[in-house]
Order: sequence, then C-alpha cells, then structure tokens
Amino acid sequence: MVAAVVAAGCASGSSAPAAGTASPGVSDTAVPNDTVPNDTAAAFEAPAATDPPEPERRYLSGDSEYLFDQDTLHTFEINVSEALLATLNEDPAAEEYVEGSLTFEGETIAPIGVRYKGSVGAFVGCTDGPNPLVPSGAKTCDKLSLKLKINWDDPNGEFYGVRKVLLHSQNLDPTLMHERLGYWLFREMGVPAPRSTHARVMINGEFAGVFALTEEIDGRFTRENFEDGAGNLYKEVWPFDANHAPATSQALIDSLQTNENDDPNADIMTAFTAELAAAAPEAALEVIAKWIDIDNLLTTFVVDRAIRNDDGPLHWYCIPECNPHNFYWYEDPSSRQLTLIPWDLDNAFDSLTGTGLIAGFIEIADELGEITNDCQPFPFGSFGLLQISAACDPLVGPLTTLDEALDGIRAELVAGPLSDDRVAQQLERWSAQIESSVAEFADAHPSAQSVETWRAALAAMQRALSDSLAGTGR
Repeated sequence: MVAAVVAAGCASGSSAPAAGTASPGVSDTAVPNDTVPNDTAAAFEAPAATDPPEPERRYLSGDSEYLFDQDTLHTFEINVSEALLATLNEDPAAEEYVEGSLTFEGETIAPIGVRYKGSVGAFVGCTDGPNPLVPSGAKTCDKLSLKLKINWDDPNGEFYGVRKVLLHSQNLDPTLMHERLGYWLFREMGVPAPRSTHARVMINGEFAGVFALTEEIDGRFTRENFEDGAGNLYKEVWPFDANHAPATSQALIDSLQTNENDDPNADIMTAFTAELAAAAPEAALEVIAKWIDIDNLLTTFVVDRAIRNDDGPLHWYCIPECNPHNFYWYEDPSSRQLTLIPWDLDNAFDSLTGTGLIAGFIEIADELGEITNDCQPFPFGSFGLLQISAACDPLVGPLTTLDEALDGIRAELVAGPLSDDRVAQQLERWSAQIESSVAEFADAHPSAQSVETWRAALAAMQRALSDSLAGTGR
C-alpha cells in the first residue's frame, strides 16, 4: 500500500558392590583364581553402580511460549533473606540486585538476582523521599515492579528460554490491563512487540499481588522476532534530536543493549540519518522507504495513538532537552532495515479516560500530524510541562502526510483487534484469570483497590476506547 504511494511521490558412580555380593550376569559358583587369566579377571568384576538419572528440569527444556501462555496464570515464588529484603526496601530506586531464589511450579532456581525496577512512573508515590519526581528513600507502596536475573552466577543461565524475568507492579494502572492489552494489539497488527500476560507473585511466602509479566526486549527478543536477530538494539535514542540533527554515533553506541562489548558501530542508523538529513523534502519518503518498512512504522503509530500511549515515542518532552521516551530501535544487519519497537505501556489508555494519576503529566497536545507553536516548545497538560510536536521530526513528519495509508490501517485496526467485540472478549477472558487474585490482594492490603473499583476502571477504559474510535483520528 505505502510502497505505491512512495513510488508515486545424566552423572555416573564409580564404586563397586560390597564384598561378597554377586554380580549381575555372573554365576554364584566361585571360580578358582588360578583358572582365570590375570588379563581377563576384570571381566568378572561387578559393573559400577549407577545413580538414578536426575529429573529433567522443565525450566531448562521449556521455552518462552509456555512462560507467556495467555491461558495460564503462573505463580512466581521469590525468596530472599529478611536482611536482604530489608536492603531492597530501604532504597528501591537504587535498583541494586541482591541474591535470592525463585520457585516455579515445584522447581527452584538458585541463586538468582532480585531487585526492584523502574523509573519515575514505577516509583512515583511509592518511596518516602521529598520529591516524588526524583524517587528516593524507602518503599511505601504495597508492591513494586521486580526484575529477576536468572543468569546471576551463570551468564548462560536460562529459565524457559529467558535470562531476565520482568514483573511490573501496575501501580498506576487501576485496570491492570494496560500492558497486556496494549502489547496484544500491537502484535495482532503485526508490530514486533513484547508478549505480556499476568502473574501471581509471592515474596517469602506472602502474596505480593498480581503483576504484569512482560517480555524483556533484548538479544533473545531480536533473535525470535527478526530474520537476522544479531544486529544492534538501541534503547531510547531517537534518530534525530529536537534540532533535527542526526543522533551521534556515540549516543547510539551508549544506548546499545546488544553487541555493546563487540567493538560496536552504528553504521546503519548513521547512514540512514545522514541520507534523510540531506534529502530534499520531496525525496524524504523515498529515503525512509529504503531504510524502514513504512507500513510497519505507520501501523506502530496508529496503534500508539489508538491506545493513547502518550508516554511513548511520539511525546517529545522538554525537561530540559526535547526528546521522546519508552521505545527501542532494531537494526537488521542483513536487510539493513530499522524497526521501532514499543515499550513501557503502563500509562497507555490514561489520556483516554483522564483518570490516571499522571495523565495530565504525559498527555500529548497534538493529533498525529498536527504542529503547534511552529515547532517550538509549548506548555501543555495539568503540569504545564513543555513539549514539541512530533510531526516536526524529520522522520515522523513525512510519514504523517500519508493519509490514505494511515486511514486504511486505522480501519483495519478498528474492524479487527480493537473492535468492541474483540476487546470485550479479551478483557473478559483475562479478567476471569485474575479476579480472585485481585480480591485476595485487596483482602490482605487495606490500601489496595477493591474488586469493585477494579471492575469500574475496566468498564471506563472500554467505554473510552469505544467512544474515541467512533469519533477521532488521533
């Protein structure tokens, strides 16, 4: 569709049986020593005893499809010493690992690394430091996002095919569905995106709540999602800065999540940005199509706007430098193609309902393609934070002119995975998985939201989604 537009414009023991014990397959009748040649006497020795085979460890042979099975609510039992847990709780924002263990479906993996994870959005209101926007101090919330390092003492250690387990608290998401629904929608529309489901978490024998179990974007992810997954994976570095200058090679290398120890270079991304920066406006789409699957990137933008992922790659915050957040770029070294990967959807949908704790903080002023204040920073939202229009970017701007392609993708999304029936079906199915656990957590923690509040938030999100899609082209 877009191509046409662009063209146009087991261990063994070694001990022998005890003396006087008959050997299997040898007569009980004694054989005189002088009738047996010395060099054949060994043939009459008993075979070494063999230990029973060690049971197969399912977490070593199983793959990630089981871990992220949408029909299963897994339970993760995390154990750390009380002293080390206290260390974690004293300063969650330090994000420092302590040693612990994980028990999963009767199998224990030890040692592993355990730490809290996140940034402002994950810790806001959950530490007792003086500035909620600069998290510090001790843990105050009932739960916090967790990262489990399976390869704690073995670089190649794996657990159902992964080396890190991410468990997101969803503290800012009263529906507990933002990540699961958002990533599902991206994937249903063909965008490479993490898998996400729900999980129950126990810490030292106590129920810690329902978390989002979300796939980490790393080298394993790229190998599973791209034909050649050995390329560079960049985190949170956009191809151009707010002045439309290409990202420097050093900035790209500093953001690497793969190949960072292999004398890396960023030749694909830098070649793309140099060519686009030098192109005349009328040639921009042709250049972009050379380096990026435009249909896929437009689809990413359409889903992003439909779920109002206002804390994502299309929100250019100016605090103080203007740049977007919460995304990855992947370079395929064989095709030399670049792919944008969405990340961190905990605040998606918030701007639709206007009820999220930081909805006014993250809200984007413009619809896709709009430009405000002549591409200069302007204040917006309840916090009055400065932002600039995404359409001013040399990459985003030309793509937003492809109205016919964008409209076609929106129609496909609304008629397909984002239709009222499909969304209701998925949310009903997933809610049934976790409802009893939501109730269990509420019963144990007076500050936790009730089941009734959770259901109401879900219903409000569904209504807002339906109303938005009926009357907006964001």
